[in-house]
Amino acid sequence: MIFLELFWTFLVIGIFSFGGGYAMLSLIQSKVVTEHAWITAEQFTDIVAISQATPGPVGINTATYMGYTVTHNLGYSEWACIGGSALASLAVVLPSFVIVLSICWLYQKVRKSNLFASLMKDIRPLIIGMIAAAAGILVTPQNFFHWSSWLLLAGAFISCKFLKISPIWVILAGGLIGLAIY
Repeated sequence: MIFLELFWTFLVIGIFSFGGGYAMLSLIQSKVVTEHAWITAEQFTDIVAISQATPGPVGINTATYMGYTVTHNLGYSEWACIGGSALASLAVVLPSFVIVLSICWLYQKVRKSNLFASLMKDIRPLIIGMIAAAAGILVTPQNFFHWSSWLLLAGAFISCKFLKISPIWVILAGGLIGLAIY
């Protein structure tokens, strides 16, 4: 019965969590610590700390570790704990997976439509504005007036626009160069 409860709890968390893994944490705490009392507040804090330290999204890491800990605390075998871990992980990502899959299916249906093409063309300035706004938030007097920031920007622009280097490689190179400079 715990496996069904675990799946349902993390499915609900996956459905109603907006804003990424950190936004999930309060809902996870509410469900797992307060509502079900499967773990203590101290265990929750430890699980979140370990989930932040391990590679991957913090929400999924927390669900994975939480599924293991809950079943372990209830005295299940090692294999059952691994199953609880997998079940909680699956449940928390399932809603997002279904939504993205549905969007992909819908995109395949409308991508050749003139109306869709026109809409995408009209949205481009909005997207550019949103990216510019995000960049504007990151600009500080320290990096705006620093010569290396402008050099990195120019190098990234030239690399992508004229040299046709993949943005992924440009971002990685920019990160390494920025790390060396700063």
